[in-house]
Amino acid sequence: MDFLELIFTKIGDLTWGWSLIPILVVFGVFITLATGFVQVQFFGRMFRVLRKSNNAADADKISAREALLVSVGGRVGGGNIAGVAVAITLGGPGAVFWMWVVALVGMATSLVECSLAQLFKRRTGEHSFRGGPALSIIHGLGKEYKWLAGIYAVCLIAAFGFGFNAFQGNTVAGAMLDSFHIARSWTAIGLAILAAIIIFGGIHRIAKASDVIVPIMAVGYLAMALVIIVLNISEVPHVLSMIVKNAFGIEQAVGGGMGAAIMQGMRRGLFSNEAGLGSAPNVAATAEVRHPISQGITQSFSVFIDTIVICSCTAFVILLSDVYVPGAEGIDGVALTQQSVTSELGNWAQYYLSIAVLLFAFSSIIYNYYLGENALSVFSENPIAITILRVAVVGIVFIGALAPGATDVFFFSDPMMGVLALVNLLAIMMLFPVAMRLLRDFRAQLKAGIDRPVLDPDMYADLDIDRSAWEKRD
Repeated sequence: MDFLELIFTKIGDLTWGWSLIPILVVFGVFITLATGFVQVQFFGRMFRVLRKSNNAADADKISAREALLVSVGGRVGGGNIAGVAVAITLGGPGAVFWMWVVALVGMATSLVECSLAQLFKRRTGEHSFRGGPALSIIHGLGKEYKWLAGIYAVCLIAAFGFGFNAFQGNTVAGAMLDSFHIARSWTAIGLAILAAIIIFGGIHRIAKASDVIVPIMAVGYLAMALVIIVLNISEVPHVLSMIVKNAFGIEQAVGGGMGAAIMQGMRRGLFSNEAGLGSAPNVAATAEVRHPISQGITQSFSVFIDTIVICSCTAFVILLSDVYVPGAEGIDGVALTQQSVTSELGNWAQYYLSIAVLLFAFSSIIYNYYLGENALSVFSENPIAITILRVAVVGIVFIGALAPGATDVFFFSDPMMGVLALVNLLAIMMLFPVAMRLLRDFRAQLKAGIDRPVLDPDMYADLDIDRSAWEKRD
């Protein structure tokens, strides 16, 4: 076991330690420039997905809105509450600024990776689709690259399907124990039952559940944060000034100064919004849309919601309170966020925050499961194999919630996600000309006066796309 830990530690050092974050940021900047700031150009269109009129009328179909909410539910997790606090503790208030920067360039990366997943998706039923980076590699680069898709799939199952679900279960159980004094065993049983009910219903039930859970959790958390911001509205300009000054080393809040702010902010931003990591495209491919770029725009909006909106709310809650002391040690993680909230709103707020943690973590669990199922399809779509995966995931959630030490077994999760991201970025680089072709088509239709562009499969006859997934529409 010690040997395996050493190996995965080295893998983690080679990915997250020094190479992956700069690559993700540089590539995000490249995509932003090459696409002509596509995330800015289409920012207004992102909000269209919230209107019912722009979603699938057929209840059996997964709409763009539902795919958005599933991905938001996955991106938004305990990291938005605890992770932001850690970033501020280690990197100072300036980390928030660099978190914003990495999100803005990540919006372009997410648009490209999710558009490619849409283009190369496969129809699996009358109202069902399957896609993601693995299928983009196989059908976009060719079957001789199936080994690369295999590496991607193994990493996705290990990191998201198993490892991160154990951590989410542990987060929920810890919050319930601390706030409500509910024994871990009861939380483990309840969480496993709820997860099983949703997971065994497949992607359609996951989408319907997310359509209910995610708006409740997001609006509820934002409402609490906005109350705190309004109560301290006179301090907001000072907080913004502090964030900017710390970001550029004008004022040093922690050891490491500007360097610590940049590293912690970018790391938290990337971990939180997952842009470029190759996870969200698996969900993006399930939606029925008129053009791949449409879903790319929607998923870009998901990055904005996760980081610019929700992570920022957590940051302001912390920085507006008297609990956070720059450079001080002792309180960090979820405890810092929790104490900041209670100092502003009273002790009752810790219970409110615990419920938010429960919803955030549960939405991530069902999202993570689907990523594992989608990855499994690269090797087998046998119903028995899928059932075994579902049982295993429910069991892992139960064990993770029951025994906090059990999460130590999943030490490989972060390194595997690092490998996953590198494979995904390699695929995006190789398929980037195809993404630009889609973008030019989308822009040309808008210029011609077509308000809702439609993909014409005849224009992509040279590519291995599933024509049945792109039937011509009026």
